[in-house]
This record gives sequence, C-alpha cells and structure tokens, in this order.
Amino acid sequence: MPISEEIAGAFVNSHNEMASHYDAGQQGFTTEDILWAAGIWSVILTLSPVIVFYMLMVA
Repeated sequence: MPISEEIAGAFVNSHNEMASHYDAGQQGFTTEDILWAAGIWSVILTLSPVIVFYMLMVA
C-alpha cells in the first residue's frame, strides 16, 4: 500500500535527519524532533483502538 510506503519513507528520512543532527553535535529538541515524535504518537494512538478491537474480536 502506498500509505505504508509513505510512512516508512518518512521514518527513514526523519531518522537520517536525526542522525545528522547528532553528528553535528546539536543538543536539545528541534522542531523536526517534535514533529517526528508527534507523528509517531499519532500513528500509535490512531492504530491502538483498531488493534484492541481486533484482539477482542479474535479472542
């Protein structure tokens, strides 16, 4: 699915950007770090009810 590829691509891109931040010796949070964390949490919080519902239906 293109959506999963898009998420994986965004994850890889943000991971590379974070690695470059640390290579530069930059400390503290940047806007990209906050957006990356917000994106990860939005995916987790969006999928968690789906996973819980699936587990309830299968169990």
